[in-house]
Amino acid sequence: MKRAYIYPGQGSQFSGMGKELFDSNTHARDLFEQANHALGFRITDIMFNGTGDDLRQTKVTQPAIYIHSTILTLISENFNPDLVAGHSLGEFSALVANKALSFEDGLDLVEKRATAMQRACEQNPSTMAAIIGLQDQVVEDICVSIDEVVAPANYNCPGQLVISGSYEGIEQACNKLTEAGARRALQLPVGGAFHSSLMEPAKAELESAILGTNFSTPICPVYQNVTASPSMNIDEIKSNLVKQLTAPVLWAQSIERMISDGATHFIESGPGKVLQGLVRKVNREVEVSSI
Repeated sequence: MKRAYIYPGQGSQFSGMGKELFDSNTHARDLFEQANHALGFRITDIMFNGTGDDLRQTKVTQPAIYIHSTILTLISENFNPDLVAGHSLGEFSALVANKALSFEDGLDLVEKRATAMQRACEQNPSTMAAIIGLQDQVVEDICVSIDEVVAPANYNCPGQLVISGSYEGIEQACNKLTEAGARRALQLPVGGAFHSSLMEPAKAELESAILGTNFSTPICPVYQNVTASPSMNIDEIKSNLVKQLTAPVLWAQSIERMISDGATHFIESGPGKVLQGLVRKVNREVEVSSI
């Protein structure tokens, strides 16, 4: 029996996230305050009391989810992962969990990633949409047929693929995909076209930050979004973290690979239960729970 710890990305935030942890656990409170100090503003005020709109800003959302997810792991007793993975931003939390990154260095990278992505969003106004009820191949073919930037971004589970692109590209794709039989083609309330070529401007900035950060040998493999394969090689991990900005998140494929490599219990560490639902849709036989 192998335990896989999984970490959520953007979209799992909610007002009040982490407050109970802050109020009830001294170690957690110290880590939250450490994060406030490192960021130079009290992100806890926004996490605990901010509106949905406050929390939706990329530069707030990403550090907030990282902080909550990672602190849950760091204060957990008997934490001993066999495998880890994170959805998009969650990959940074996963790398703290397997000891490849320190809490402080992970937060610094997440802040730089969020700022770079926010800038890319401002340069290229864009969006994403969730496509429900079509085979991946159908979605891929329709994206290719459109003469605008639009491409698969998140392979979440069978029958659920998120696409990313320009406003025009997403609108055209949603119309065509609905005609092709999608049960839903729903534009998402996100800041931009994550995991698409429109994030290219953020890549150089993130690469330089990652190359300048000290990574340690991990204690267990991380299954990376870009390859859906396990890695313990630091150079490979760094390279895939950079590629992840413009490449699709192979989440369903990662879960399948982890199961084939022996994972029997998936434990989500972070706000919400989104990933547990996705794991169940990939395979109903495995156990899922929260940290």
